Amino acid sequence: MPGREILTAENAEIAVEIGRGLGRIYAQERTWYVRNKREKAMNCSDVTELYYITQITNVPSILKQGILSNKLSSKLPHDSIAMPEMQDKRENKRIPGAGMLHDYANLYFDAHNPMLSKRRDRNNEICILRIGATILELPAVIVSDQNAASSYVRFYPVNEGLTAINRERLFARYWTHPGNQYEEWSHKSYKCAEVLVPNQIDPGYILGAIVANQIALESFQKLESKLPVEIKNGIFF
Repeated sequence: MPGREILTAENAEIAVEIGRGLGRIYAQERTWYVRNKREKAMNCSDVTELYYITQITNVPSILKQGILSNKLSSKLPHDSIAMPEMQDKRENKRIPGAGMLHDYANLYFDAHNPMLSKRRDRNNEICILRIGATILELPAVIVSDQNAASSYVRFYPVNEGLTAINRERLFARYWTHPGNQYEEWSHKSYKCAEVLVPNQIDPGYILGAIVANQIALESFQKLESKLPVEIKNGIFF
């Protein structure tokens, strides 16, 4: 019939070979993808410590009460650096198979993140508390693969959560992507991947503190907390 190609044995054999070729290509690409993802995935050795950003004035209370979930801390006087619009999102968010997000104290894998950038105007007043990575060994700890308030976040048990996170993307110095607004939004949220600890983080997990400048250092030292503290302005903005 004019315009219709007649399927011959030769054509069928060619089609089979093309299919096999495409299958091999797909298999090779899939192997590369899995290997590449595995090579870049985080593991426990990548996490030497975790971070909590707070006002210096909160440190005495934290050293007594621990780092508290939003639900618990809201019952105590404290100076919050949280962004109200983010807290509105977090307030009603439930972690699948677990509790409400506000029932968890949250830590960051990388303190050099968009949250710290948003609070650059408070560099004289804030600090980053360094938290021992052994906190990951506690039961019921959860890892989020990006900002836990995000609509696209996924929550995992610790080991699964670490392997779900690309270490290069998480610890990248910059999250800006000129010309690609979607990728910038995505990377911005990714930089805020979290460790979520039920209710409270015991003060014993606090290793020390980091501040941005001499003014913050002097304010921290006036607390006489005995915590080691140092200036690392490269972490701040």
